[in-house]
Amino acid sequence: MPAEFRLERDVALSAPPQAVWEAVTTATGTRGWLYAMDVEPRVGGTVSRGPATVTVWDPPRGFACRYADGTGFSNTLTYEPRAADGGGSVLGMSIHWVHEGEPDDGWDLRADAATHYADFYHHSLREYLTHFRGEPTAYIRADRPAAAEDGPGQFARVLRAIGVGDDTATGDKVVFAPDGMPSRDAVVDHRDANFLGLRTDDGLYRFFNGTAWHWPLWIGHHRFGPGIDTDEETRTWSAWLEATAP
Repeated sequence: MPAEFRLERDVALSAPPQAVWEAVTTATGTRGWLYAMDVEPRVGGTVSRGPATVTVWDPPRGFACRYADGTGFSNTLTYEPRAADGGGSVLGMSIHWVHEGEPDDGWDLRADAATHYADFYHHSLREYLTHFRGEPTAYIRADRPAAAEDGPGQFARVLRAIGVGDDTATGDKVVFAPDGMPSRDAVVDHRDANFLGLRTDDGLYRFFNGTAWHWPLWIGHHRFGPGIDTDEETRTWSAWLEATAP
């Protein structure tokens, strides 16, 4: 039978609506907290992820795009920044999935993953706008080829390899020291069983334990500043992850 999933959030942010709009609708902005997403700025325009089609374009008040896979499934993403007291904003966000046919057995698992990932991404959006807004951005991604049988153990080993102990908690300060890379001071801006966020003076470093949803462990780092060689950093982190989580 048909299925539907809807996730809605109101995300409190310190930045004004125009800055939030730029963070969620431009490639420079999305690289700072999500991943690079190119948006053709008009109704009917193309969004690179999916690809999807822009269905609402009302800067800086409203953006929506819709992806349909041709088999009865569609996903509509909506962002609506609005002004809040004190010069900040509230970002209204919704994800709406519809399957007009018979979804497979993984539907509920993917919906659970979407909920957890969206909340972590919106935390990263808040960190980006608070600490790095307006800076040049780069996005670095690397992953393992398959989910590990001992996913939690693999994730713990990766975290220990960067200086994050089993008892390290959100708010703690650590020395971020991946083997073969310069060490730097970092703050643990988020930690739970499936996600780790570290903030340094040059980036938001994100580690994802996807095995809870039968996905591989992966990393998605947001780097800030001029002259970042994305290809070189991707090769470096891919080699590090392969060596650390074989």
